[in-house]
Amino acid sequence: MICCCPAAWAQPASTGPGQAYPAKAIRFVVPYPPGGSNDVLSRITAQAMSPGLGQPVVIDNRAGAGGMIGADNVAKSPPDGYSIVNVQASFVANAAMRSKMPYDTMNDFIYIGMMARGPLLAVVHPSLPVKNIKDLVALAKARPGQINYGSTGTGGHNHLASELFRKMAGINIVHVPYKGVAPALTDLMGGHTQLVMTSLPSAMTQVQAGRLKALAVGSEKRSSFMPEMPTIAESGVPGYAAEFWWGIAAPAKTPADIVNRLATELTKALQSPDLKRRFAAEGAEPTVMSREQLTKFVSNEITRWRQVAREANIQPE
Repeated sequence: MICCCPAAWAQPASTGPGQAYPAKAIRFVVPYPPGGSNDVLSRITAQAMSPGLGQPVVIDNRAGAGGMIGADNVAKSPPDGYSIVNVQASFVANAAMRSKMPYDTMNDFIYIGMMARGPLLAVVHPSLPVKNIKDLVALAKARPGQINYGSTGTGGHNHLASELFRKMAGINIVHVPYKGVAPALTDLMGGHTQLVMTSLPSAMTQVQAGRLKALAVGSEKRSSFMPEMPTIAESGVPGYAAEFWWGIAAPAKTPADIVNRLATELTKALQSPDLKRRFAAEGAEPTVMSREQLTKFVSNEITRWRQVAREANIQPE
């Protein structure tokens, strides 16, 4: 367990009668290893929330099973406000693809609020004779089955996002799964694949160096990080939308007053200029979303990606 503040270890082990919440450190589970966007954004948010809560927010990395181990740990934790979890695009992808899970995504959690959203970026090998998404779709139609796209693994968010693109564009492109974004982009730069849809921070250094060519972002609107870059929707695939997002949830039955306190402090934290600056370095924009809005968003995302997975016959690994 990695702590955002050394004072966490000095806090009492439990909240006694009459003590106001929070009376000890809050555990913030990140269901992925340290270093990635999920971890970095959660750490930034935890540090920004701590002063308002008057207690440290401790990061607990519990990686494994595509994020399900950490999520399950919080789902089964006491609903007392001292265990919260990072939820994100892969969280709903798991629910969309699996009929059996160790927890119920909609009934075992109460959603506190969104942290951020970040654009999905479509990048290709520089030698591919295309300048935009419209060109890519035309090339794919002229060469069915000859364009390969890489992903971070079967059933991952960028795999589902790529399949949605394939379906909506009416093209035949071939999936090549990798164990993470680094090998997927390495093979793309080596010319072994032709397309990858990934996060902006993962690819921007290579785009700026000319080793990759960016075509469009997957979000509904243009990204403030790359305002000159068109969206996929405005580039020949109307209605397309896929992006990265990050939020916070707690165990179901956590008292409403505690959830409201956490939601209030999260909203305050997202206004911090320092947080905004640090989020921008990760290609993420702070996004305020109420408990009700996030709950509806998660439900809608599960429904949407479940249909994509079913139609593409994607089975979890």
